[in-house]
Amino acid sequence: MMEPVPAARIFTLLEPGPVVLVTTRHAGRSNIMTISWTMVMDFTPRFAICTGAWNHSFIALEKERECVIAIPPADMLDTVIGIGTCSGADTDKFERFGLTPVKGRYVRAPLVAQCLANIECQVAEIIAPHGIVVLDGLAAYADHQRSEQRMLHAVGDGTFVADGERFDRREAMRSKLPDGV
Repeated sequence: MMEPVPAARIFTLLEPGPVVLVTTRHAGRSNIMTISWTMVMDFTPRFAICTGAWNHSFIALEKERECVIAIPPADMLDTVIGIGTCSGADTDKFERFGLTPVKGRYVRAPLVAQCLANIECQVAEIIAPHGIVVLDGLAAYADHQRSEQRMLHAVGDGTFVADGERFDRREAMRSKLPDGV
């Protein structure tokens, strides 16, 4: 039987996209923030994240027009929460959480060595009234050798889930997939 969901909790039904870390570099300093609101916008490498002036990294996104989306594995949950609950305004998060910054090829924002994947991005558009930052992926790197390959998903109420079993239906979906996928 269906039960009503309070309006203040409706977002938790759609929230569980992958939790990502977004790195920026501005005024000679790198920063990293946790983001759980992401959206793939097309089969091209175009994405969106939701953030705004309330986050210290937003100034870097506006001024530098670039970032890295780093996808942490499930065993980094406590680090991901720690990053998201302190500010880069007064904390060097790479140092505090023992993260290894890696130089990218196209952007000055660092990749994160401990993550499953990193995507170098250019800011295509900022839709300020909605806190949406549209990003174009320039290059991506994945670590398939890491033992923990599950991604984290925030439910939005302080709980998280990790990826589970995968179901392969590529052949049934072939007509809807772009070439090379």
